[in-house]
Amino acid sequence: MIKKEMIAMLLAGGQGSRLGVLTQKVAKPAVSFGGKYRIIDFPLSNCINSGVDTVGVLTQYQPLRLNSHIGIGIPWDLDRNVGGVTILPPYERSKGSDWYTGTANAIFQNLEYMESYNPEYVLILSGDHIYKMDYEVMLEYHKANNADVTIAAMPVPIEEASRFGILITDDTNRITEFEEKPKNPRSNLASMGIYIFTWKVLKEALVALSEVPGCDFGKHIIPYCHENGQRIFAYEYNGYWKDVGTLSSYWEANMELIDIIPEFNLYEEYWKIYTKSDIIPPQYIAASARVERSIVGEGTEIYGTVINSVIGAGVVVGPGAVVRDSIVMRGSTVGEGSVLDRAIVAEDVQIGKNVQVGVGEYAPSTYDPKVYQSDLAAIGERSVIPDGVKIGRNTAISGLTEASDYPEGCLGSGDSIMKAGGVR
Repeated sequence: MIKKEMIAMLLAGGQGSRLGVLTQKVAKPAVSFGGKYRIIDFPLSNCINSGVDTVGVLTQYQPLRLNSHIGIGIPWDLDRNVGGVTILPPYERSKGSDWYTGTANAIFQNLEYMESYNPEYVLILSGDHIYKMDYEVMLEYHKANNADVTIAAMPVPIEEASRFGILITDDTNRITEFEEKPKNPRSNLASMGIYIFTWKVLKEALVALSEVPGCDFGKHIIPYCHENGQRIFAYEYNGYWKDVGTLSSYWEANMELIDIIPEFNLYEEYWKIYTKSDIIPPQYIAASARVERSIVGEGTEIYGTVINSVIGAGVVVGPGAVVRDSIVMRGSTVGEGSVLDRAIVAEDVQIGKNVQVGVGEYAPSTYDPKVYQSDLAAIGERSVIPDGVKIGRNTAISGLTEASDYPEGCLGSGDSIMKAGGVR
């Protein structure tokens, strides 16, 4: 039996439905971020930077892009003979097959994988947060407190606290009460969904609650451990951490990267973020082009104007086109004379000539008000936008659209077009 002190289990199977058209064809952890990366690069880089060299990645929803991106883990130095990175999809057993129905249920279904390493500790991570954290420091804290469970936590504004699992602690940071998304929170110390468990404690709890439908860490495992008198501590984190679960937070996190002094710095030498890099040409900025305060990916050709935007690899911005306060992901084309204002354009989108995206005033969404509630225009992967149309704010577009889909050449604010097909 191989012995590892701590292994990581990275939950990367979520759909991320609040990202709307951005996650129709790809899992949330595989969504592009910062012009170069994918969201899952951040926890994977944290693992190897923290000396955690054994990572199980639990996938489920639309896993193809994620599997291809991770491969055998070469960019993160996780291509190991012993340990390394392992993709863990749901699988069929002799007594039947089950999808992962909750965060803890997903971990339970991979008990055999964890047992094969006989770890002292298990680190549970989410695959869809942007942050840098040294898990080794958190492990030392766990050991120093002789803890059974340590939960990474950070203060949040009290008005947002009801979105999180809330921790109430004593003077030693031991958790005395845990409330999952309370309506009237009594604390603003929020769980980050990052846990270190002593292995025998985790295993006992998973087995005991294995029949609970949709077994979840916040709703079931943590309360179970608390009721059984386990030593549960809060590890307070004060660095940058962003749950990019909504279109607004995703847009804001990208825009923060281009601040003059970014709160989240991608350029630090001592804590690098690694990713799978394609071998593509350098970027090209034409003599007629203008670029101000933007991130521009490799292989991108800019003939127009880009202001305060994040542009992915292999993008083409045509002559006379203007991209402002927007995110354009890899492989997309912005046609000649088109104007984008506060838009999120997914991968491999073709925007025709003289298109205007982000015009007019905000209006509530007629398609899905829970997801679309900002003035951003969102265009899904491999969509096609015909020449000369106007697209309002708080809009959603997916698929191969034609001029006839736009009444009087316009998609009004709050409206949507959902069609099949797209660029192959």
